[in-house]
Amino acid sequence: MSLVNAHNEWDPLEEVVIGSIEGARVPRPGTDLFAIEFTQYGSADKIPSGPVPQQVFEETRDDLERLCESLRGLGITVRRPDPTDLSGTISTPDWQTDGFYNYCPRDVLLTIGDTVIETPMVLRSRFLEPFAYKNMLIEYFDSGAKWISGPKPRLADDMFDATARAGHRLLDLEPAFDAANVLRFGTDILYLVSDSGNEKGWRWLQSVLGDKYTVHPCRDLYASTHVDSTIVPLRPGLVLLNPERVNDDNMPGFLRDWEKIWCPELEDIGFVGERPYCSTWIGMNLLVLKPGLVVADDRQPELLRTLEKHGVDVLPQRLTHARTLGGSFHCVSLDIRRTGGLETYR
Repeated sequence: MSLVNAHNEWDPLEEVVIGSIEGARVPRPGTDLFAIEFTQYGSADKIPSGPVPQQVFEETRDDLERLCESLRGLGITVRRPDPTDLSGTISTPDWQTDGFYNYCPRDVLLTIGDTVIETPMVLRSRFLEPFAYKNMLIEYFDSGAKWISGPKPRLADDMFDATARAGHRLLDLEPAFDAANVLRFGTDILYLVSDSGNEKGWRWLQSVLGDKYTVHPCRDLYASTHVDSTIVPLRPGLVLLNPERVNDDNMPGFLRDWEKIWCPELEDIGFVGERPYCSTWIGMNLLVLKPGLVVADDRQPELLRTLEKHGVDVLPQRLTHARTLGGSFHCVSLDIRRTGGLETYR
């Protein structure tokens, strides 16, 4: 019996991978990193490369441990990535870099049904990140899960254009996307076309999944990276939406009839360093444990009250440096197994 079973974002969670802060760093400057993540710094040589600050490391390690213990207390199996040396050089004939982090398994691996997909990620520094999950993937494969890998992109300099407007900095020369550009709604799969996922990426994903699924490319929704602080499905028929990004014109068609919660203004939780790695909207980055129960940031009282008004209880947790590291509860988790089967929710 496959240990992998994940058809949507909300069925009761049985097994999950939670990321690690060990060895986390900002990679050395590169054309890709500047275009996708750091254009606000003005030039690549200003990228704040190197290990994350010790305070960020220690507090995040403690936050992740508390999250793991809380999930285990609910009977959920928690897995962690293996330690890897992120300071070592990664190279191809086209470029050299070092690693990033194993903090966000959601970016690296995509679980759909009984299949795990290593996605063709857009940053060079994350080229070998799946190695942190290799032993786990072998175990899942041995249990009967399908395990495939997207075509490794070259990620040469001509794949990136830092001078283009946001949403057009990743070019469409080869399939490339992060797993966090994708949300599962049963037979409907949402794919964000953005600086972390191109058109060839969704076409490749559709070709792999076949006729059983419809991959919906969502354009002009959010230009930057990942979709999980823009659209957050909570249960069948109920979705949390970012009011600055989602509107009647760009609303995914299959969600138009769902009940919508418009996320209230969020508290600024602060950040370490010259600039934050993400906006305050990281506060709506939730992990759904089952219909009616989510993990959310305890520093967002208005959001918690709004969720509870809609019958959604909250397991309050904290990732102190979510804005510094660019990831909160959905980002740092990868759901491996949820109860339930494949359904259509339209």
